[in-house]
Amino acid sequence: MAKPNKKGPTRTVDILCAKCKSPLFKYRKGGKGALVKCFKERIVTDFTTTPCECPNCGAVFGREALVRGTPAYKIIGGKAVMK
Repeated sequence: MAKPNKKGPTRTVDILCAKCKSPLFKYRKGGKGALVKCFKERIVTDFTTTPCECPNCGAVFGREALVRGTPAYKIIGGKAVMK
């Protein structure tokens, strides 16, 4: 399969913790679908201290994975919201 576009989309969205609404990422998202995965190279600003864990409440919102050969975070359904 093809790798995702390095430059990526220009539209940025805020990814928030669903539990405490604290910011997790500022992310360049393509398309208008649900948030399923976040490619690490598309993250503009990372507010987390440990990967896939909310810095405020400590909730785990995803897991690290390789998607099409590129490092990404797979989001657990309903644990992170997009704004």
